[in-house]
Amino acid sequence: MLVKSARRRKPSSTEWLQRQLSDPYVAAARRQGYRSRAAFKLIQLDERFHLLKPGLRVVDLGCAPGGWTQIATQRVGAQGRVVGIDLNPMDPVPGATVLRGDFRDPAMAQQLREALGGPADVVLSDMAAPATGHAATDHLRIVALAEDAFTLAETLLTPGGAFIAKVFQGGAEGDLLSRLKRAFADVRHAKPAASRSESAETYVVARLYHGAA
Repeated sequence: MLVKSARRRKPSSTEWLQRQLSDPYVAAARRQGYRSRAAFKLIQLDERFHLLKPGLRVVDLGCAPGGWTQIATQRVGAQGRVVGIDLNPMDPVPGATVLRGDFRDPAMAQQLREALGGPADVVLSDMAAPATGHAATDHLRIVALAEDAFTLAETLLTPGGAFIAKVFQGGAEGDLLSRLKRAFADVRHAKPAASRSESAETYVVARLYHGAA
């Protein structure tokens, strides 16, 4: 389907809309009732790494619009618990607890712990800072978010737990990787098929948490 450029629409907006209309994951998300195409990224990561199991406690940082929260809730089942948090308002996800606020706020960290009712088995972060259009700046900002996410995860994760965060390909994530390798037995990068090929995004998947040595 081709998109005609509206008189006031920027070329970049037209290109984004064209991608959305021709993206099979966007169509599949609509058919299956997922709130975003990003749901398939978590599905594919989970199929590869077996992260989400019935009965687990999961935290979803930056959860809006809720695609990852939906998948996590489905996969941990009624015996599990999923708690999401975002600065933006989000419609409820059946079976999940959604908090509104900044995950970096110490008060919100305490609320997350209380809502979980115990330590987290998995901490998810699909967060990305608003794009500036400057690749190096965007990379630094998303890595900073991932670092902050892991700082919180260290206070929540149970031994053997997992941490998954979005990062951009580049050299500035060395400090984060060093921290993860000290705290987890297994750390890998993965780019799910649902992640657009032209995007620099990738995911760091850290498993078997044992804490920093």
